[in-house]
Amino acid sequence: MSGAIAAVFVAVFTVVAILLRTTSTGVFFQVSDQIAMVGIGVLLACGVLWLTWPRVTADAAGVTVRNLLGRTRYPWESVVGISFPDGAAWARLELPDDEYVPVMAVQAIDGDRAVTAIRELRRLHRAAVEPAAGAAEPQG
Repeated sequence: MSGAIAAVFVAVFTVVAILLRTTSTGVFFQVSDQIAMVGIGVLLACGVLWLTWPRVTADAAGVTVRNLLGRTRYPWESVVGISFPDGAAWARLELPDDEYVPVMAVQAIDGDRAVTAIRELRRLHRAAVEPAAGAAEPQG
């Protein structure tokens, strides 16, 4: 869907750029104005596509969160929990010392897909952390 929106931005701004020189508006547009108009369309398209950048991937060792400005890997041992606070736009990883990391890839608007993603992240977290807690208890 976002690819189609990006393509529409580029197409619309390209058409406007072409029409700049053919329409009599009383203003004289140059080729540089046309190039700038297409450039604006490309920048808007890139902005739309940038919103699809967030991802979250998890395995038995940890979770990787890729938000708009970067990617960070967290081992499960450093994650206290996974939450989705009421009214929040996206999920978050709870870290020690009351810190948290937003998980922009899991958004409230996704409905059942977000619920499934949170359940899977919690399952992986539980599987990675609980055996370690059981091993720390004395046997006997």
